[in-house]
Amino acid sequence: MAGVTDVIFRQICKELGADVMVTEFVSAEGIMQADERTRKYTEFSEKQRPVGVQLFGADGVRMGEAARKIIDKGLAGRTPDFIDINFGCPVNKVVARNGGSSLLRDCPVLAEVASGVVRAVGADVPVTAKMRIGWDADSVNAVEVAKILEDSGMQAIAVHGRTRAQGYGGEADWNVIDAVARAVSIPVIGNGDIHCGADVLRRKSETAVSGVMIGRAAMQNPWVFREAKHFLETGALVPEIGMEERWDLVLRHCNLAVESRRNGDEKQTLTAMRSRLMAYCKGFPGAKELRGKLCHVSSISEVEDLAACSMGKAEVAE
Repeated sequence: MAGVTDVIFRQICKELGADVMVTEFVSAEGIMQADERTRKYTEFSEKQRPVGVQLFGADGVRMGEAARKIIDKGLAGRTPDFIDINFGCPVNKVVARNGGSSLLRDCPVLAEVASGVVRAVGADVPVTAKMRIGWDADSVNAVEVAKILEDSGMQAIAVHGRTRAQGYGGEADWNVIDAVARAVSIPVIGNGDIHCGADVLRRKSETAVSGVMIGRAAMQNPWVFREAKHFLETGALVPEIGMEERWDLVLRHCNLAVESRRNGDEKQTLTAMRSRLMAYCKGFPGAKELRGKLCHVSSISEVEDLAACSMGKAEVAE
């Protein structure tokens, strides 16, 4: 999730129970041409392992060179546990460059990209892929694509149960995800509409997937990983996360983000975080008014003031 799963947010999710981490995706050309500018997209800490660096592009040779560069030069300061290829992003500016889900319409190029990265990486680290179930409702080809990816050397595949045309609307089709999992011998990770432990249990019970990926639900509720694990282990729900704990995490994220910036620019950091803060605060008391104020914050002290006001409202509501 570009703009979301940076090194700080991944740290938070790992602490809250996420097992495997994947970086924000970065273009192969970005890796090859602008190391300093793109380095932040490949950074991770040792505590986040196992972690993969995610690439997108449409040139198998250049994709392979970029993957090799990440491994050899350790652009993240260390070698990732795997390289992940994005064949799923539906965003127009990525698709227009023949990246992400656009390659679901061009299986020969998709195979060239996948095999090119595998050849370049060799046996050093595994290569995985993320994909959607097809370009649109008339061209759902997930099983075909998964077989191509398996033959190209992918060690695992994550399948988002929507077409590119759906974007993030409608419902994820887990029947197609299940069909993919049964059609290949490598692990398949299902993705789409996973919001809680009951969702994880249902999908693992009703399909042949080897694992489940949680994405957008964590933007609002990074505790979802802890909650899901608890539910799988005990069948019970954890107590609802209180407002104080929620705001503590929001403020901690803000402070970590400012500390991590090389120039320490608080205003720039908080401006960039506004959309993240608004996502965290969905469902808070007075959420609409709160989001309106969060979209203008430029300092941690402003967020602290909003937190104090919000928790005061929560106490009154109780």
